[in-house]
Amino acid sequence: MKANRREVMRTLAATAAGAAASSGWVERLRALSFQHAHSQAGASAIAAPDWKPRVLTPRQNDLVVTLTELIIPETDTPGARAALVNRFVDDVLHEAEADVRDRFVKGLTWIDARSTNLFKKDFLSATADERTSLLTQVSREGSTEERTGRDFFRAIKAMTINGYYTTEIGLRRELGDPGQLFLPQFEGCTHPEHQ
Repeated sequence: MKANRREVMRTLAATAAGAAASSGWVERLRALSFQHAHSQAGASAIAAPDWKPRVLTPRQNDLVVTLTELIIPETDTPGARAALVNRFVDDVLHEAEADVRDRFVKGLTWIDARSTNLFKKDFLSATADERTSLLTQVSREGSTEERTGRDFFRAIKAMTINGYYTTEIGLRRELGDPGQLFLPQFEGCTHPEHQ
C-alpha cells in the first residue's frame, strides 16, 4: 500500500524528536527556514522570474532539486521540484550565517561522497533506488552514518517541508487551502473608510 503524503508528513513530524540530537547549526537553519516560510520573503524568492542561485553552484542546486523531490515527491499533486523548493533553500542559505551555510554545503559534499563510496557514482548519477536507499540509511533512527550526513538530512528535510508549504502548490493543491493561508499578494485593508 502506498503511503499518502499526509501520512509521510506525520511520520516526518514524529521524527522531529530526533532534532534534539541535532547540531546547533541545524537548529539555527531550521528556525531560520521556519521564520522565512512565515514571511513574504519565502514566497517572493520562489516566484522571482529571473531567479538565479545566490549561494548554491549550479551542481549544488541540482543536488538540492533532487534531494527535495525525494523528500516530497510528485504524487497526485506536484512535488518539491514543481514547487521550486530549491529556490526557497537557496534564499534561506543566503540569509543564514556563514558557518551555517558552510555546514549545509559540506552536507551536500558528504551526500555525493557517500553515494560514490556506496554505489561507485555520485548522488546525481545514482539510480532512484540507490538514492532512496542512501537517504533511508541516513534518516533511520539510530543510524550509524556520519553525523555530518545525519545533520544535513535533518536540515534539508526541514527546509523542504517549510519551503513546500509556503507555495501555492503546497497550500492550495496539497492541503486544500481555499485561500486563507496562501496570499499571492497582500492587498491591505479594503474597507472604504481605510483607503
